[in-house]
Amino acid sequence: MAKKQFKTESKKLLDMMINSIYTHREIFLRELISNASDACDKLHYHSLTDSSLTVSREDLSIRLAPDKEARTLTISDNGCGMTKDELESNLGTIAKSGSLAFKENEGKDEDAQKNGVDIIGQFGVGFYSAFMVAERVVVESRAWNADEAWRWESTGTDGYTVEPTEKETRGTTITLYLKPDTDEDKYSEYLETYELTELVKKYSDYIRYPIKMEVTEEKLKEGSTDEYETVTSDRTLNSMTPIWKRAQSEVKDEEYAAFYQEKFYDYDSPAKVIRQKSEGGATYEALLFIPKHAPYDYYSRDYEKGLELYSSGVMIMEKCKDLLPDYFGFVKGLVDSADLSLNISRETLQHDRQLRAIARGIERKITTELKKMLEGERDAYEEFFRTFGLQLKYGVYEEYGAHKDTLQDLLLFISTKEKKYVTLKEYVDRMAEGQDKIYFASGETVDKICLLPQVEAAVAHGYEVLCLTDDVDEFALQMLREYSGKAFANVCTDTDGLTTEEEKAALKDENEKNAEILKFVKDSIGDAVHEVRFTAGLGSHPVCLSTEGNLSLGMEKVLSKMPGGDGSVKAQTVLEINRDHSIAAKIKALYVTNQTKLAEVAKILWAQACLISGLTIDNPSEVADLVCNLLAE
Repeated sequence: MAKKQFKTESKKLLDMMINSIYTHREIFLRELISNASDACDKLHYHSLTDSSLTVSREDLSIRLAPDKEARTLTISDNGCGMTKDELESNLGTIAKSGSLAFKENEGKDEDAQKNGVDIIGQFGVGFYSAFMVAERVVVESRAWNADEAWRWESTGTDGYTVEPTEKETRGTTITLYLKPDTDEDKYSEYLETYELTELVKKYSDYIRYPIKMEVTEEKLKEGSTDEYETVTSDRTLNSMTPIWKRAQSEVKDEEYAAFYQEKFYDYDSPAKVIRQKSEGGATYEALLFIPKHAPYDYYSRDYEKGLELYSSGVMIMEKCKDLLPDYFGFVKGLVDSADLSLNISRETLQHDRQLRAIARGIERKITTELKKMLEGERDAYEEFFRTFGLQLKYGVYEEYGAHKDTLQDLLLFISTKEKKYVTLKEYVDRMAEGQDKIYFASGETVDKICLLPQVEAAVAHGYEVLCLTDDVDEFALQMLREYSGKAFANVCTDTDGLTTEEEKAALKDENEKNAEILKFVKDSIGDAVHEVRFTAGLGSHPVCLSTEGNLSLGMEKVLSKMPGGDGSVKAQTVLEINRDHSIAAKIKALYVTNQTKLAEVAKILWAQACLISGLTIDNPSEVADLVCNLLAE
């Protein structure tokens, strides 16, 4: 029989279809199974509208049959089948989709929707993915309402033939004659039971019809301990009903845990399970999991966030990163929607408002569930925050604070009050009378922060101080600026609330009167210090460090250790000397009697202040010698 040329499209276009549209050649199995599922759905629809057709959904199935000797893989179904004209139209015209036509006509019927007819195909090119692995493709089909069957055959771009054939039952059988193996491409892997099973699980596990295959394996003979026999059994490879399609009341916690552990390769159960079903502008179902622990590569560049994306139960993408904001990148899970605008290969999404609407809905749902967890399961939330809180703080800082309103009520900080976690709302609700700022301090550990002279002074005034130990903390608070009308204040920089107006006036007079002494101390220390001044409220501490301007010592340390940080970004450091400490009187006396000794004392006080603030000393040997000289006198 003479070959026919493909209609409407050139040989070059078909070559592009076969070799360029799909990223992974294993996709061919997903596409052919999806087509078979569509055929079963169409027959199910016809049974609803044609009383002469007696078939139930339970009668419909898809079958895989690998043959290693013949190097063929057969995919068959007992769905609606195709007539000769349909074979010509659907397979002879590239990008002509019978499934799309069905969706646009019969598929919109109320009975079809009510009875779960869910057609997957849209573009009419999925079938041609078979040529990525096959050098020849044979399709034998018999329509459900026809007596004759037809055989379509092609080797790809050189055209196709259609001729009568014998087929006793309705449905379609597609036989792929696989390409020869090469050093780079092992096409015979698609004849292996293990590989086919894995591909079905990966892409087509939730096709609503059973995908069956005869599996041969060696088993111990009954009653024997060492004698094996070859057993062939008919196995269903897919689970068919997705766990997220079942009513929440019917799914046990153990089932969610087992699904999560198997699907996302975690040895532990999830910390929280989130179910979401949305209808309307964006119709989708989501099953999300918050892990108990971070993946080993979570804070590395290798980590890829994203949710698995399904369209009508068929996996489209393993990691759709556009569905999760970075600050919720720790969430695992999946989204299933029949309304997605897919690109022609069904491997990636077109960026449209449907996708953005789904992403917004998921973000709101995660935020709501985390707030519920914070309010109702405080211990569990604190454990979650210890693991993923850093990511939420980065989310506050990123994009110039665009997401701060979403995240601010999810943040926790250790405070000086019992050294326990506190939310910003809890802090504000229990602020001391007359307090108008939210105080914080940065340091390596909570214990070291609590020992800072300024922190001790704030606590003595009855103020609670937030202890910031993560590099991003202070940057995040600067991006927040304020919470509930209360500005954030670094106790090592902003001490306005810790001194009275009378004390401020007295300190101003003290510093003006001793300006020459303070300048001498500054010059003795050098360029490392921006200013030296007397202060009050340090209790028993002789000195401390503070800063002027927006850059604190903590922020300086963070910036200096970033990639490319050369130490050129410096905070304007201030050495504050406790005017009520005996060291203040000693400094004044030495300025009159022994300025050489005062210069040495100034360097020692500077080193002491640096150590208290957690800074390194540039010349520790010099400081050690100065201390020894002082002790030897």
